[in-house]
Amino acid sequence: MSRYNVMTSIPYVNGKPHVGHALELIQADVLARHRRQRGDEVRAQTGTDDNALKNVQAAEVEGITPAEYVERVAQNFLKLGEALELSFDDFIKTSSDPRHKPGVDKLWELCAKQGDFYRKSYTGLYCIGCELFYTEAELVEGKCPEHGTVPEEIEENNWFFRLSRYQDKLIELISTDQLRVEPAHRKREVLAFISSGLEDFSCSRSMARARGWGIPVPGDPEQVIYVWFDALANYITAPGFGSDEAGYRHWWSEDVEQVHVIGKGIIRFHAVYWPAMLLSAGLPLPSTIFVHEYLTAGGQKISKSLGNAEDPADIVAAYGSDAVRWWMLRDVARAGDTDYTAERMITRSNEDLANNMGNLVNRAVSMVRKYRDGVIPPVAAENPAAEALRAARAEAAATIDEALANFDFRRAVESISRIGDEANRYVEATTPWALAKAEKKEDAPPAALDAVLAELVATVRDLAEHLLPFLPAAAARIAQQVGDGGDTVAEPKPVFPRLELAAE
Repeated sequence: MSRYNVMTSIPYVNGKPHVGHALELIQADVLARHRRQRGDEVRAQTGTDDNALKNVQAAEVEGITPAEYVERVAQNFLKLGEALELSFDDFIKTSSDPRHKPGVDKLWELCAKQGDFYRKSYTGLYCIGCELFYTEAELVEGKCPEHGTVPEEIEENNWFFRLSRYQDKLIELISTDQLRVEPAHRKREVLAFISSGLEDFSCSRSMARARGWGIPVPGDPEQVIYVWFDALANYITAPGFGSDEAGYRHWWSEDVEQVHVIGKGIIRFHAVYWPAMLLSAGLPLPSTIFVHEYLTAGGQKISKSLGNAEDPADIVAAYGSDAVRWWMLRDVARAGDTDYTAERMITRSNEDLANNMGNLVNRAVSMVRKYRDGVIPPVAAENPAAEALRAARAEAAATIDEALANFDFRRAVESISRIGDEANRYVEATTPWALAKAEKKEDAPPAALDAVLAELVATVRDLAEHLLPFLPAAAARIAQQVGDGGDTVAEPKPVFPRLELAAE
């Protein structure tokens, strides 16, 4: 049994979750459920990044304290767990979780012992949305490439981290896949960024500019730890770094496969800053950083300011979690952004879930009840007509394993859709209704229809098993329809309703 630790990034909580947040959560949840299904010991972690200046600003607008603000808004992210059928084992809030500050302090002190901090006065162009300084060359027409806003010119004297010291080591680790960055084009992007020359980064902010919000720098109470240095530490503070050494060692060591699931906009922090911080502290690095693309709306990045940040909880309330999860896994591209619309999601759900898999389940269960009073016949050892169907079923598990090992969610679920396709073709080819008529006339033996019905039930049971990591509630409904492994099927009920666009 292997140990598998999968972690999402932790979003700022300066607003409601949007559909883009749902993508990352669902992807990480699928990875966790899949590895549990395969018998591994799994830990899945998410949370919220509270100690950011943008959260302070949002609280000031509402006239409440940052602590009150982030606690209230974090509840919206917590509630997504139920709406999206997530199975995370841990949720960390960086401003209030008692595990976090001791671990951040310890990480800082370990880096300090290596001489990797120094004070420096500087002036730079700062994007509050990214919590990052940009050079003029990195801006697009003078604006942040991520948020499209004009950075603020900041002049301060802060602590800097010696990122440049780790340039050669990072190139070695990433180029040899000791630190795996997926997909390959993101690995090339990271290596190009590092090879262009790493500059040390500011890793603290003045207490005054932070409005007193954040974790003070050890030994320097006039400074708070830079939000990204603070936030990235959540991956080790949650399992116990600085508070529970046994828990930390269990989940963050060379014996554990540690996977970060992040969006492309924060690749620099996770694939450059974070491993450099760990190298400085003498701590193990993550195994893999998987970088997903963005969801867009109307071809534009999803953001509150554009008014296109639809809450995933509202989408689930209108269309159900199966449709949301399936679309995220089936249609979202591994390379390049994908435009989200309710229409696209509905079309995919109706085609794949209602018409394909749902139709198959209903056919199988209804015919077993109609022709065999609900009793499931034994599977025939030989069934030449089911050769293509059996091949699709046999290949699915290996395809899913390989696809998810490469974070190719689309390929994984396509192998499940293929089972439904082959099974429905099998029904049309074998015409069980015609076999039933022939059986009544004694023109065909019962074994002929038994073989078809048994094959269909076995197929539906396989379908439920393969769907479990992807659509957990639907998988349970399907398994129940075909008897939960027993000898009889249940009363047929639609497992996937046909959807229509909700009224505005």
